[in-house]
Amino acid sequence: MGWVRRMRPTIVAGLGLLSVAGLATGAAAQSSAAPPLEESPAPPAAHAEPGGHGNGSGIDNAIELVLEKSGVLRARETISFGADPPERFTRTFVTREPYDDGHDRLWEMNHIAASTGDGATVETTTTEHEQTLDVELLTDSAEQVILEYEVRGSTSRIGDRVEMEWVAVGGYSAAVSETTVTVTADAPPLALSCAAGDPRSSIYCASSDMGSHQALIARFMQTDMAPGHMLSIVVGYPPGTAPDAPILARTWSLTSAFAITPLTGSVFGLLLLVLVGGLVLLIRVRGRDERALRTEAKAGDTAPLSNAEHGGLRFRPPDDVHPGQIGTLVDEQADVVDITASVVDLGVRGHLAIEELPHERSSSFDWLLTRLPSPPEDPLMRYERLLLDALFHAGDEVRLSQLSEGFALRLAGVRDELYRDMVRLKWFARRPNLERNRWTSMGIALTGVGVVATVLLAIFTYAAFTGLAVIIAGAAVTVGAQSMPAKTKLGSAVFAHTLGFRTYLLRTNGEDVPADRRVAVLSRYLPYAIIFDDVDRWAQLLARAGSAPAEGDELVWYRGPRDWHIDDFADSIKTFTLTLSGVISNTRQFKTLSYLS
Repeated sequence: MGWVRRMRPTIVAGLGLLSVAGLATGAAAQSSAAPPLEESPAPPAAHAEPGGHGNGSGIDNAIELVLEKSGVLRARETISFGADPPERFTRTFVTREPYDDGHDRLWEMNHIAASTGDGATVETTTTEHEQTLDVELLTDSAEQVILEYEVRGSTSRIGDRVEMEWVAVGGYSAAVSETTVTVTADAPPLALSCAAGDPRSSIYCASSDMGSHQALIARFMQTDMAPGHMLSIVVGYPPGTAPDAPILARTWSLTSAFAITPLTGSVFGLLLLVLVGGLVLLIRVRGRDERALRTEAKAGDTAPLSNAEHGGLRFRPPDDVHPGQIGTLVDEQADVVDITASVVDLGVRGHLAIEELPHERSSSFDWLLTRLPSPPEDPLMRYERLLLDALFHAGDEVRLSQLSEGFALRLAGVRDELYRDMVRLKWFARRPNLERNRWTSMGIALTGVGVVATVLLAIFTYAAFTGLAVIIAGAAVTVGAQSMPAKTKLGSAVFAHTLGFRTYLLRTNGEDVPADRRVAVLSRYLPYAIIFDDVDRWAQLLARAGSAPAEGDELVWYRGPRDWHIDDFADSIKTFTLTLSGVISNTRQFKTLSYLS
């Protein structure tokens, strides 16, 4: 059948020769066959080989096919077994073949029945395979069996004619000496073709004939068919002879499952627009930061100083925001930098002392942290009390190198309290870490739904491409979850003030602060500089301010070894912050907590 499809033709010039009356007899040894349905030169005239039992098997099969106006092909096979009939005989029919890149062609067989020559019923057993149907005849040693069936789907339109295409013999279970096929329809055949042999054969059958121009019968013959050999036939008829639509079934392939058609492309685009566009719109509506920055940032871009009660200056950051709170507000996460800056801030404010211990080796650094009585004029935030308790869990003194795994575990409460502060201060409607986790979970779930939907669509439909839109949307939600924590109007204003304060810190050199207050004030700036990743410059400014201190102005919150000098402060505080950050982040518990937040 594959050969017949490859040799499909236009009707060649010269079909008028078919009207020659001398072509009416199909038994003549040199009878002229109709030109085969192909564009290449026609094969030689039909080769009518002598009939009989060329291989001595004694089996002949005469197949009569009638193509009805409805398109049904009615078949009657008369199988003669001769003097030595088998107990069982199997006929194979081809019922499915590839048609194009996305379809298979089907031939539907119905009403299969068999009987002996004298009318007794012959038991039949049918076995369906992927592309064939086996009909086993329990011949019970009958010399002749008549097999009847109907075939639908044998016709299709090729050019300006209707073609009846059928594998008249898809295979025998035993050798058959001679097989003849006659095809009758309500209109005379215009052209015909055939192929015989093994399934890959393109050899023309032994004989074909369609008689005179008035004849309604097309005839084919093949001799000496071995088990498994096939005989395919094609007969061309005038338009209207029968319906010309074959039965097609969509076939699955990765290409067809993800086929981009106007429908799947439209659905994909619509889903992507609704899901991803809705996410972008939601982030845009929930985000107030950009609008606040345009109107509020300048309010924080000034020196955070005010007059103290008894003269002098007092440090007052925008909105009285502490370093840990600023860090959480800016990136919406309570992370290692926020904790480190808070420890330094507590030291600057007099709640703890930081002492750099003598270096046992050039690369050996350690610090002693000592808890001090809290100044009454500087009450602690709850997260700051929890941080001091986490540091001094075993007493009022602790070496940095002795902070254990339990320290990071105790920091979980500090982180939770920082997130609670975001809601308590009305900067966020909901805790940003929980909001972020909720949207991340939704994104992962949506991605999973998209994957499952795409797989199911690929298996059962040809619209799997549309499922990719859901996967993309799920991935977008997962990534966009980081932007979903929504600041309130107040939170956006404080955020804008904070960035204004950052601008001030990054450009000032502290010269606007009186010399006798410079060390104290610049020390208060330092924790915020840690948050804003400007610790090197501020440490150097502070070291220079303290190298020639004015009366009463000295660095009281940080002490170095005996040979230590204020000029070493920049390197010392940088090493301290890096070491403390490492102690926090290198512990297993804090890594887990950081991931979950």
